[in-house]
Amino acid sequence: MPLNRRTFLESSVAVGAGAALATGVAAPAEAHGRRPKPAKRYSFTVMGTTDLHGNVFNWDYFTDKEFDDKAHNDIGLAKISTLVDQVREEKGRCNTLLIDAGDTIQGTQLSYYYAKVDPITARRGPVHPMAQAMNAIGYDAAALGNHEFNYGIPVLRKFEEQCDFPLLGANALDAKTLRPAFAPYSMHRLRTPHGRDVKVAVLGLTNPGIAIWDKANVQGKMVFPGLEEQAAKWVPKLRSMGADVVVVSAHSGSSGTSSYGDQLPHIENAAGLVAEQVPGIDAILVGHAHTEIPEYRVKNKETGKDVVLSEPLKWGQRLTTFDFDLVWEKGRWVVEKVAAQVLNSNTVAEDPQITGLLADEHKKVVAYVNQVIGTSTASMTTADAPWKDEPIIDLINVVQAETVKAALAGGAHAALPVLSQASCFSRTARIPAGEITIKDAAGLYPFENTMEARLLTGAQLKDYLEYSARYYVQTAAGAPVDTAKLTNAGGTPDYNYDAVSGLTYEIDIAKPAGSRIVNLSFEGKPLDPAAQFVLAVNNYRASGGGAFPHVANAPQLWANSDEIRNTIIQWVKAKGTVDPGLFASVDWKLTRDGVPVF
Repeated sequence: MPLNRRTFLESSVAVGAGAALATGVAAPAEAHGRRPKPAKRYSFTVMGTTDLHGNVFNWDYFTDKEFDDKAHNDIGLAKISTLVDQVREEKGRCNTLLIDAGDTIQGTQLSYYYAKVDPITARRGPVHPMAQAMNAIGYDAAALGNHEFNYGIPVLRKFEEQCDFPLLGANALDAKTLRPAFAPYSMHRLRTPHGRDVKVAVLGLTNPGIAIWDKANVQGKMVFPGLEEQAAKWVPKLRSMGADVVVVSAHSGSSGTSSYGDQLPHIENAAGLVAEQVPGIDAILVGHAHTEIPEYRVKNKETGKDVVLSEPLKWGQRLTTFDFDLVWEKGRWVVEKVAAQVLNSNTVAEDPQITGLLADEHKKVVAYVNQVIGTSTASMTTADAPWKDEPIIDLINVVQAETVKAALAGGAHAALPVLSQASCFSRTARIPAGEITIKDAAGLYPFENTMEARLLTGAQLKDYLEYSARYYVQTAAGAPVDTAKLTNAGGTPDYNYDAVSGLTYEIDIAKPAGSRIVNLSFEGKPLDPAAQFVLAVNNYRASGGGAFPHVANAPQLWANSDEIRNTIIQWVKAKGTVDPGLFASVDWKLTRDGVPVF
């Protein structure tokens, strides 16, 4: 350390004290009855949400009633606001910060309405409901999520403009300059009773998968390097700028895994790796994975210190609180202890300030989703769709196949047969007999996926189906079948099980995964491995979502920018009447040694 006036004086005092002790002139303070001054301490709390996905109210726009699930969770920022008020009342507002870890403006019909139906980007357009609510609650910063880019950069920039807090993304870089396209961090100063402020830095990191998942919106405009790389760049800078505490808000799960196989250039769920590999971080608010992690400690390899991670589930169901205890040592604040927990939003009522603020917007969206778009001759439901070929999934596939056929008509691939993939996104979706509304169609396809056409061979399709069939738990012939335990083998979610229409096949669940597809045929004949087919597929799957084989690298023949949900809505409007008898068929079934399971 270079010698300056301060270090010279400090060393001189130390030497003098040592000399005095050596000669017996001085005695410890305790000998004269004086106790050393107590250390200066300060505590504060950082609250965090993540994956709000457009939820303000405890309301399900797909069923048009109050939200409920098996665990009786509640959702929405109105509930979060009440929890935040309670924490601020307990800790003192000046001793708290409130941040978010991304995926804010997509996911409900409320957020969709203000992106597409009455867009915030319109001249004299409305203020986004999520911006209104988060401003009213008093957020201090929010990281970007991958779904922020679903509606295009102009919608995101307008949302950013409407927020009273910064949107952070240290690894969202301008494609040309490689400089941050958004604020990398925010710095917050907390007043202490000791006359020495605490500086808290919040570093925002988003998911590198954006480059693939929203390629149409970001290609040539932004690039998204890995979280560890950018954290290693920015954390030392924040410390050198005087940050006493560094909190990372990361739209990335903690597990170090990726659901996209080798499609992603960087790890999708990297929060744990950031904690382990980058020194100088005190806590990480985790997002993206939609899991509940009250507190998870990761030891940093370089410093040996624990980094505390927490993920507050999704949709405003939980609120994370990081409680920091600091001590004043050697002229600076030092983190002495960090603890995290999650608070459950179903323990409180909605904040009337928030529900009142957005009552008009809520009414508009409820009226919108209840618009009648056609009629159905029969009721259809997804209740059995995870294990049976149901007409309601056939509806998705017939719309997709017809749309792709029309798009390819007159082109080089017009003569090829068109197949289609679809998943059961919700086990509670239904199309009623009688009037069909927008909410019915939206409930069937709740994601903003768009459609593509990819070129695959018969052999590749066989691999694709084998991979999909791993969804089922291996069940021996003759053993009892419990549908509650039959699916989701290895943690595979419903949205990563595809039924493919246009082929006929059996899935033998008595066989191990990888050798289950039997009697695979096309137009009554065994499938030719060399034959070419067009697969109508959503952009999530086409970009590698679920790590299905072949499709991400298959030639793209066509792509559409409209959501599949809207394509279904327009198809129903055009038909007027939906008759399952005209399109429903049993193309696949579960068997064991050739005997149907159902």
